[in-house]
Amino acid sequence: MTSAFSRRGFLGAALAGLAGPVLANPPATSLRPVLRPGAGNMPAKVASKSRVPGAGALIDEARLGGRVAFTVADARTGLILEKHDSGLAQPPASVTKAVTALYALDALGPSHRFVTQLFATGPVQGGVLKGDLVLAGGGDPTLDTNALAEMARQLKAAGVREVKGRFEVWGGALPFAHEIDRAQPEHVGYNPAISGLSLNFNRVHFEWKRGGNGWRVSMDARSDKYRPKVRVAKMRVARRDLPVYTYEERNGEDHWTVASGALGKGGSRWLPVRQPEIYAGEVFRTFARSQGIVLKAPAKTNRAPGGTVLARHASPELRIILRDMLKFSNNLTAEMVGLAATVKRKGRVAGLRASGSEMSRWAAQTLGMNRAKLVDHSGLGDASRLTAEDMALALVRVHRNGALKPILKPIAMRHANGKVNKGHPIKVYAKTGTLNFVSGLAGYMQAADGTELAFAIFAADEGKRAQIRQGDRERPQGSRGWNKRAKQLQQKLIERWGALYGS
Repeated sequence: MTSAFSRRGFLGAALAGLAGPVLANPPATSLRPVLRPGAGNMPAKVASKSRVPGAGALIDEARLGGRVAFTVADARTGLILEKHDSGLAQPPASVTKAVTALYALDALGPSHRFVTQLFATGPVQGGVLKGDLVLAGGGDPTLDTNALAEMARQLKAAGVREVKGRFEVWGGALPFAHEIDRAQPEHVGYNPAISGLSLNFNRVHFEWKRGGNGWRVSMDARSDKYRPKVRVAKMRVARRDLPVYTYEERNGEDHWTVASGALGKGGSRWLPVRQPEIYAGEVFRTFARSQGIVLKAPAKTNRAPGGTVLARHASPELRIILRDMLKFSNNLTAEMVGLAATVKRKGRVAGLRASGSEMSRWAAQTLGMNRAKLVDHSGLGDASRLTAEDMALALVRVHRNGALKPILKPIAMRHANGKVNKGHPIKVYAKTGTLNFVSGLAGYMQAADGTELAFAIFAADEGKRAQIRQGDRERPQGSRGWNKRAKQLQQKLIERWGALYGS
């Protein structure tokens, strides 16, 4: 496993795939799929040769409108077995994260760890730091409240009892962005700010409970061990029904209001953080105080830190971070590791869109994805475009060295009633992608006889998506049913390919 994930091994295998006899030229296409013997192992509805439904009929049956594109290829040889509108550029949604994972592995290596550090700008004498204390982010997307508590303990163990100077926070390892995608509703937790110093995926926990005189509200940076309150994010209950939330940035703070008509008796949700460095600094300051160390209020600095390291926290290895990113489809993780990869490659990057363009160039050069046009690393921005053919053949190119499949999420096949079919003969490892009226799935499927296929399916009704009003973007009418039908189509196409190309 280690050799398969080494940076040199990944690059060598990927480039060899591009130059090899199979992939040097466009793969041949099987225009008329031939059903293999033994298809009786498939579910009843596709068991018979005569009953294998055509791809066009399946697409029509799904009633998605818009356009559906797919490509399926032999994962070993690259032979394209079937395709439909395969050159059509579609929004990939979170399927983008599979490309981001490959990009980050190439630039940073699978063993890379992001490090958050505490710097002292002056000497520590008699327990007194005669200088500033700087909490410096290293681009760790997994930094959480527990890690800051541990760093506070390390600071005390380093002999610090008092800090004479300022307490500064630095997130300049990555470019700052106020949000990932401006088109998203302001209150959704999956669209937070981006910084090199990010905590709890840049989300704050908002909780409310009805009392005798109204609602009690709290904003905290909770973990499984701690619930430190924060002041940089504030909430006020407003007497109204709509809009449910409003947001305003004032004096470097996040000011929220919530409609009283939407609260009920109690509940909670995660809201995005727009002041990530100050957020992390406040939480660390709370833990430092618990260790007997009083710090001044955190102040954001643009100066790169230097001095003596008093405490540090290292993230898990990148391979583990990417596995979890693909499993849980976390947008902030994707953006941070993608930005870190671009910084590693180029030395600096202007912002998220520029980094997405750099990843697109890399994907064209390394994976042959010549039509990739990506505006971010998570797929949240709907201006990104990929083609099903480029995506499927990129999966073929990296299949031989095992760079991606081991960290892809197993996708459950389901019965007609929606329940998981644990005995289904086809196994799927893939990345899903979902936006309103956009659905994608790309990865690997293993037929009953062990035959492995690489595939990509992109569906989008951009007309319906364009009609969504901004206030309805979190849950527009009709999107849930559309997405359900899209996922059913994906399974039916996969079952079709299993019947045609595997026994």
